[in-house]
Amino acid sequence: MSIHNTEDYNRIAQAIAFMRQNHQSQPDLATVAQHIGLSEYHFQRLFTQWAGISPKRFLQYLNVEYAKSKITQTKNLLDLTLDVGLSSPGRLHDLFVNLEAMSPGEFKAGGAGLQIRYGIHETPFGKSLIATTMRGVCNLYFLDGDEHLSEQTLQLEWKNAQIIRDQQATQLLSEQIFYSVSLSTEKPLTLLVKGTNFQMQVWRSLLKIPVGGIITYQTVAEMIGRPTAVRAVGNAVGKNPISYLIPCHRVIRESGELGGYRWGLERKIAILGWETSDGVA
Repeated sequence: MSIHNTEDYNRIAQAIAFMRQNHQSQPDLATVAQHIGLSEYHFQRLFTQWAGISPKRFLQYLNVEYAKSKITQTKNLLDLTLDVGLSSPGRLHDLFVNLEAMSPGEFKAGGAGLQIRYGIHETPFGKSLIATTMRGVCNLYFLDGDEHLSEQTLQLEWKNAQIIRDQQATQLLSEQIFYSVSLSTEKPLTLLVKGTNFQMQVWRSLLKIPVGGIITYQTVAEMIGRPTAVRAVGNAVGKNPISYLIPCHRVIRESGELGGYRWGLERKIAILGWETSDGVA
């Protein structure tokens, strides 16, 4: 198991941003490497170790036409599984993910009586804060900068909960989520979330998107039987409290443009490229 560090990810994110901004001119390896302050050799090596593919091949994931083809492919796969009654193709590594909704009373109580333990961990996409309860993972944030800000966000989200920093409590979860180190391949990973009925419908639909798949906000709206509620779907996707595990990064615009991402567009591209290139394998 190779644990990535934030410094490596930050360089990857810089490279992705540069390649995205200069996509039309197709910058060569030496140009991108120079931009992030590495030799061509070290940049190629770092990027390939991180993504499992070369920077040149990764560039294809920034292409609108490629994104459109993935949208069609994923939609066909989802339609097939629904038509013939197969189980959902959406999986994360070898983990099945279950979503448990808090009751309206628990939602209103703001986490009263709930003990939340959290830790901050290195991932292939920078540092993340993972928070968990006895009933399941309740938050996963990616961090950019001040760790205390994410800690404060967690406290604001669960105003009446007992919140304890406990690195050991979330270490195994981090390895399980990001590095395929399974505690048990038979046991689903449970997520405990609070949200409106509409938000829950949207988040459940995201769990059906297969790894490496991409769908549109319109398709999500159709999946929950609300085809005209595209804007509301976008808002629900943006409020997803458990990044990566509830894969809001796999939803993009109908045009093939990536749209926004709560945790930064470069990170969205990085995760999509990682998944599509089988970087998680």
